[in-house]
Amino acid sequence: MKKVLTASIPALLIVGALASSVVAADTLAIFKGGIGVLPVSSGQGTEAIATIVNRNIVRGVQPAGQIWVIRKLDAQVEMNGSITVDGRGLVLGGGNNVGRATGQLVFATLICETTSPFTESNSNLVGVPLDANGDFRINDVLSPAPPAPCTTPVLLIRNAANSSWFAAGIPRSDDDIDPGEMDLGEMDTP
Repeated sequence: MKKVLTASIPALLIVGALASSVVAADTLAIFKGGIGVLPVSSGQGTEAIATIVNRNIVRGVQPAGQIWVIRKLDAQVEMNGSITVDGRGLVLGGGNNVGRATGQLVFATLICETTSPFTESNSNLVGVPLDANGDFRINDVLSPAPPAPCTTPVLLIRNAANSSWFAAGIPRSDDDIDPGEMDLGEMDTP
């Protein structure tokens, strides 16, 4: 039994290495972690209240009108445009409904260009519902297909009602992520 186990371990390591390289070869972009929107990026003026504000526009996409936060976001985009997003705790960060999602539908947008014109590769624009606690899952194919390579990816989670953005994914390279670290399985409860 000990000899079988000893011989099996190197074989499993080789199979695991090959499987992770196959996954990496098909992966266009990985996002681990998320940032909620702050609608205003800066204010100007000498008064106690800013007289001019700069909206937090990301690659041509307008921000939501209120602060949003996100507890967790994992996303992976494949070369063929398939996208899987697992979001947890996307809720309002201010206003009378702070700490809640209030029936929004969301979709994902991947933008690869850093200068205009920007091509928005979107999941279904109808969107998926946010649970009451802000959890959501997108499993779709982006349209149009994103370019490969996508060297400076931005992933935005957007409001299906008005296309404003609620949250952004934090991009990671294959070198930053251990394949076992990705949690794109069933949603767990907090």
